[in-house]
Amino acid sequence: MANLRQKVAFVTGSSRGIGAAIAACFAEHGAKVALHGRDQTALSRVRAAIEAPDGMVMQVIGDVTKFDEVERMRREIEIGLGPIDVLVANAGGNQTNPKLALEEIPEEGFRGSIENNLIATFLTLKSVLPSMKQRKTGSIITVSSAAARRPHPASPLAYAASKAGIEFLTQHVAAQVGPFNVRINCIAPEAILTERNQHQIPEAQKASMIDAHPLKRLGTPEDIAQAALFLASESSSWISGVILDVAGGSVLVR
Repeated sequence: MANLRQKVAFVTGSSRGIGAAIAACFAEHGAKVALHGRDQTALSRVRAAIEAPDGMVMQVIGDVTKFDEVERMRREIEIGLGPIDVLVANAGGNQTNPKLALEEIPEEGFRGSIENNLIATFLTLKSVLPSMKQRKTGSIITVSSAAARRPHPASPLAYAASKAGIEFLTQHVAAQVGPFNVRINCIAPEAILTERNQHQIPEAQKASMIDAHPLKRLGTPEDIAQAALFLASESSSWISGVILDVAGGSVLVR
């Protein structure tokens, strides 16, 4: 059984969607959870929903594309909960229109996607890894996307490129930190029915997307949370450097 009892988990981008589901799952399995985002109200709602009477949940606010802010948040977590045992580098997002050809993508949009995904993941790892290596323990989960697993003209190019960078970063770091008993793996979700997607995707499009998946349904944030729980726990103690497609069977060949 996956068990995170008394482990300190830091989940970036956890004010809603996949990050919030991962934080809730970790708290349910005994972790002390540090929520992160930029929306204080949204974070407070997540905290109220997952904090058990005997549990410990805190929230930190900051920009993960700025190293000084990541460092500040890490120190706040260490004071409030203790050293970080589990890191989920989930914060990120798409900054460009998926319909644009390369030459049409604004430079600021491409740079924004790289900053919000790849650079944010790099800086979060840069802040948290030294303590894990010193203590010779830790599990890190990065978050990529099916967009990085298979080139497709409908995928936002800058987003896909930034997520592919996260996958290589994950595997390179796994080789570096393995001797310190620190594991790092990556989850690559496909279409996930977050609250936002539930409202934004038309029903006809949902039906078409469902038909494209061998399992004949779209994923939920809880599907990703269960995968993260497995990778965070000792149930996966001999797994590192893996890119795990949580995609309903839609990513079969890279």
